[in-house]
Amino acid sequence: MRKRRTIYFNDARHYYLFVFEPPMRMEDAWIPVDEVAGTGIDTFIYGVSRADGLFYPSRVGLEWGSDRKPFQNAYEWRCWENMQSLIAKDLDPLQVLIDRAHEKGMEFFSSLRLGAYGGMNPEHNVAEGGRGFVHTEVRDHQHAIIEELATRYDAEGIELDFAASPGGCPFCLNPDEAPEHASLMTDFVRDASATVRGRPGQPGLLGARVYPTVELNQRAGLDVETWLAKGYVDFVVPMAYSCFVLDAQMPIDWIVKAAHANDISVYGMLQPYYLDGRRPNTKVEHATPQMMRAAASNFWEADVDGLYTWFMDWPLEDGERRTLSFMGDPDLTREGDKHYFLRQRPENEESYVYGAELPVSIPAADPAKSYEVEFSINDDPENDRIRRMILKINVAELVSQDRFEVSLNGTSLSTETCRRTPRWHDAYTGQWLEFDLDGLRPTKGTNKVQFVLHSRPDDFEGEIRVDDVELIIEYGVFPTQKSS
Repeated sequence: MRKRRTIYFNDARHYYLFVFEPPMRMEDAWIPVDEVAGTGIDTFIYGVSRADGLFYPSRVGLEWGSDRKPFQNAYEWRCWENMQSLIAKDLDPLQVLIDRAHEKGMEFFSSLRLGAYGGMNPEHNVAEGGRGFVHTEVRDHQHAIIEELATRYDAEGIELDFAASPGGCPFCLNPDEAPEHASLMTDFVRDASATVRGRPGQPGLLGARVYPTVELNQRAGLDVETWLAKGYVDFVVPMAYSCFVLDAQMPIDWIVKAAHANDISVYGMLQPYYLDGRRPNTKVEHATPQMMRAAASNFWEADVDGLYTWFMDWPLEDGERRTLSFMGDPDLTREGDKHYFLRQRPENEESYVYGAELPVSIPAADPAKSYEVEFSINDDPENDRIRRMILKINVAELVSQDRFEVSLNGTSLSTETCRRTPRWHDAYTGQWLEFDLDGLRPTKGTNKVQFVLHSRPDDFEGEIRVDDVELIIEYGVFPTQKSS
């Protein structure tokens, strides 16, 4: 049955067990839950595993750190000692969080990465050349952990994280043979569903993180459409761990349609970054509340059943808590300042990331050749509460003497005011163009931005490249009057 949820995920490590100094006080042990309490978050999901162990005292799997002593890093020592300091008080670190979430009125789900299994024969691991879930021992081992989490702890359910690969853990199946073994993964999800839902007492719920496109899931041997048709899961979260950049344009229509046809919930993932630091002369930058609101608004328009986020700038402060509050209510995302932006596709086309509109390379001046990108917004340009709309285009290798034309939905922006500003710290490599959209505005829904490089200065034939397309929308409290 579909259910509205607003979800925050904590991975147990970076902003929790790795950072607090042992012995762990209860006030520290409660931090992951307490820092989101009092916002719109009603569901807390906790990552109980990494590739090398489990962050709770498992009886069937490898407890993280038990095979690493003596520790070589401060974070490893802290993690182990923090867990052990709670266990020494007869407290289970996982149950402590479950109890705290329930005390704060939140549901709790344990999230399990499937592609890694500390303590097993390393030759089974796909990263070591093994065949992963093709090995019966691997499937049995992971199923035992699912059963333990479902029956030993009184959480609402379990999230199976298939989308952590690559980057967060190895794949469940060797990519060379994954599609032919999709039925193994379907049977595994079926059996997990039966175990979680059939546990003693209150039936549990089963969710899954999967990839945003059919093609990526198929490459990994994940027949998500069959899982949905058979009703094996209660919710799905389309995302890619290998892309931490917020995407207001994530192509999830297919999974929303398939899930809702079977009364299954879909939660839109608000990834945490604006920039991930991979581009030259950039660093990691978290998405602002305005960026989060823009993406949230688009997700609600796509008919998701709720929103999900994680890994926000930490410690969580006013800006982050503001985002966690408005993301729980679609009415709070419709009006309010927004910052839409398009993400770039990876430089490595073979990487496990779905496509993107940017960058757009224009190899030479050609007035007959037009290039374009598409983006969607969920704002009505006729809304009189909108004060300003600014379209920003970041163009590498652009000079002011270039005749470079930008059009919006087929109409040139040459009559709109355009300001030029330098790029980041490498001003010599290009320019930002900022268009005040007074006479011409985008439409609600899909928009197209076209580019034509008509000519370049004499003795200059290098290419230009559109690296960024962004739209900033500012709202006011009172109506904006247009000049007559």
